[in-house]
Amino acid sequence: MGKTTNLIHSVPVDELTGSISVPIYQTATYVQEAPGVNKGYDYGRSNNPTRHALEKIVAQLEEGTAAFAFATGLAAIDAVLKLLKAGDEIVAVDDLYGGAYRLFTHVYEKFGIKVTYVDTTDAENTIDYITNKTRLVWLESPTNPTLKISDIEKIAAIAHAQGAWVVVDNTFASPIAQQPLKLGADIVVHSGTKYLGGHSDLVAGLVAVRNEELAEKIKFIQNASGGILGPQDCWLLIRGIETITLRVERQCRTAQKVAEFLASHEEVAEVYYPGLPSHKNHAIAARQQNGLFGGIVSFVLRQNTEAAAVQFVTSTTYFKLAESLGGVKSLLCHPAQMTHKSIPREKRLHSGVADSLIRLSCGIEEAEDLIADLKNAFRTVSRKKVWNESTVSLEK
Repeated sequence: MGKTTNLIHSVPVDELTGSISVPIYQTATYVQEAPGVNKGYDYGRSNNPTRHALEKIVAQLEEGTAAFAFATGLAAIDAVLKLLKAGDEIVAVDDLYGGAYRLFTHVYEKFGIKVTYVDTTDAENTIDYITNKTRLVWLESPTNPTLKISDIEKIAAIAHAQGAWVVVDNTFASPIAQQPLKLGADIVVHSGTKYLGGHSDLVAGLVAVRNEELAEKIKFIQNASGGILGPQDCWLLIRGIETITLRVERQCRTAQKVAEFLASHEEVAEVYYPGLPSHKNHAIAARQQNGLFGGIVSFVLRQNTEAAAVQFVTSTTYFKLAESLGGVKSLLCHPAQMTHKSIPREKRLHSGVADSLIRLSCGIEEAEDLIADLKNAFRTVSRKKVWNESTVSLEK
């Protein structure tokens, strides 16, 4: 069975009414036949039929044992971190999402969780940093926003030899391009806000796991902590997932064209996109991402200043300046002042997030229109540069 056919028909038809759309069970509690005797549901925090349907779909997408839906992507990350105790350690990719870095550093480090940041683009780098206290090896592949690629299968083998679990944030690739659990990861997290939802109309987080032991642990944490996704947003997420294959495949094709255009532009110093042969780990991405390199492209302006970046991101028409990514409308952002503002500048620069780095999220518009939009923005930045140089010359 094809992956799209399999996905579409994993969305259940309602047995009670025949509704082809999963019903929204907007209820806080459930009537019981006797104390502890119910139809599988007792309280909305513990379970909900709409949420249960979503979790089964995501587990199937990731080919995991189970999946769990949370109120936000960070709530999903937080649930995984609650597997740890004081004295445990995390080895994390150095180019980490700013929200995860903030959670690691400002919340969990004060509870005695040590985090070491490592360039995992060379799998061997992780060996020297994993100790007998390491419980999690935390990867993003591709990373946010410099799109670094890690060899998940090789790193998983290294981590498992030391008794550590491997967590992969699969938000940027999506389950359509990459299934980390099949590559040896133990836990996958998603910001469902992005490609899974796909329409920029909800916030959600997902955790998928490869075995029953982890499923029991995450389910307990989900119920005990209570950061669940409500039934309305579960329904929206199911509706978004139904079209994820079509959306992601088109976004990947468009991003490839945009990356190739940027790579040839004189105002661009560097382009980050795994689909370019010049990318350090292009071959690994081609192997583990099913030939789909993602809908995100990042690049550094030759004028490597925040001012130039601000001028660029405020000069586009189709690319809307906003946080987030993965929606049907194209977005762009300036990570240094937006998504990665919480990361100290020296650490941000060390991980490759330059002052003028711009992140593009390609939507489903025609690639030619998006490229034309970028050309206009480059012309605006170039005119501003000429004007500034002329002003300096006159002042002299």
